[in-house]
Amino acid sequence: NLARKAMGSLKLGSEQLSSQDHYDFGMRALKSILVRAGALRRMYGGQRSESVLALSALNDVNLPKFTAADIPLFMGITNDLFPGIDLPPSDYAKLIDNLEGSARGLGLQPKSSFTKKCIQLWETMMVRHGL
Repeated sequence: NLARKAMGSLKLGSEQLSSQDHYDFGMRALKSILVRAGALRRMYGGQRSESVLALSALNDVNLPKFTAADIPLFMGITNDLFPGIDLPPSDYAKLIDNLEGSARGLGLQPKSSFTKKCIQLWETMMVRHGL
């Protein structure tokens, strides 16, 4: 069932989202999702359901590469495939504190969009061996 949902999200994503050179909805994307799901399983053990782990893996792998216009479309796809599944918030308090401190140290304003993009970059680095 979860395999069908993962493949469904990739298939619907390829059909409904905009065409971008860096989008990948094939076997490489599926492998990345499976690797991330395995890492989350090792991290949380039996504390989280398989549906939560699968949805987290889908989001972690895909959201950082999507354009702003495609993110709501993808969220709609995953909400349809995983109805009623609410993801627990990630605990990035230490990372956020360091990002904001570094920005202030450079005389910059730590905007939420900057912090969010840095967190997405971090999640991407946790999924892939290289960027």
